Amino acid sequence: MNTVKKRRLWPWILGAPAALVLCLVGATTLRNLRTFDAPYPDLHASKDPAVIERGRYLVRGPAHCGECHGKEPTGEQRRLDEPLSGGLHFDLPVGTFYARNITPDPETGIGKFTDPELARVLRYGVKPDGDVLLPFMPFANLSDEDLRAIISYLRALEPVRKRVPEHDINLLGYFAKAWFIAPKGPTQALQKTIPRTPTAEYGAYLARDVGNCIACHTKIDMRTGALVGAPFAGGGETPSHSNPNITFLPPNLTPDARWGWLAGWTAETFIARFRAGRVHPDSPMPWEAYARLDDNDLAALFAYLKSLPAAPGGPDPRVREVMTMAQKE
Repeated sequence: MNTVKKRRLWPWILGAPAALVLCLVGATTLRNLRTFDAPYPDLHASKDPAVIERGRYLVRGPAHCGECHGKEPTGEQRRLDEPLSGGLHFDLPVGTFYARNITPDPETGIGKFTDPELARVLRYGVKPDGDVLLPFMPFANLSDEDLRAIISYLRALEPVRKRVPEHDINLLGYFAKAWFIAPKGPTQALQKTIPRTPTAEYGAYLARDVGNCIACHTKIDMRTGALVGAPFAGGGETPSHSNPNITFLPPNLTPDARWGWLAGWTAETFIARFRAGRVHPDSPMPWEAYARLDDNDLAALFAYLKSLPAAPGGPDPRVREVMTMAQKE
């Protein structure tokens, strides 16, 4: 090939990668502008005090909404009973995210959402404008009764006018949202109501669909968010919310004789542990919220955990140490 032909090829050789990058950037931008359709659950807030109380119990207890949506604490103060006005930020590989104001303020909170719109956000992760939420709130499988109760409680809150910063999504976050994030919705047949009995069936509902215990006590692929370990076998590193220099390794909660931390426990022991509350000050476990579970619900959780297949893994219960990384120098 002569010199002239080689010179003519160079622009094509150099331009092809640039064109591919531009195409990828353009496609990613367009995909970030997508909107999604999802059903609007025919659920509406109630003013019945019993319904609102059930919502309060879920929001302030097993669903521990205040751990994220409560206002930023000061000193040793916990977010448990703080107004759900948001603002807590999470620094993630895909950007910085701020928990939203979920009080019924019409300008800075959820006051302009209709009840079906709010139900769709919680069940399908789709906002009123069709934008998709990142999958931080795993409430897709809530029963109609409990979803209605939560909406009723949120409507009954005192409005708090507090404007929360917009999420600061980085390039990796935009790419992930464009190509990997989509609404998922329920993963099983929805139920109108769940019998609140101290059974493994109700315990499974609390542990998976309300409290999302499975997300911390199971190994997760941090690239996809998919569960990759045996359910509740522990081992998934979880950073402390209050001390970024400490990482916790949630215990194995299966009935494994060697690795299960609950081996030898009775239901009474399990309930007493929750009543004792926080032991590790920096633990990401929302002990203050979970301590509010009634004996019936804690007995159901224990029955479910005891019914799981035994699986090895997680921190060694003989050492009884859940912190995997000491404070950095």
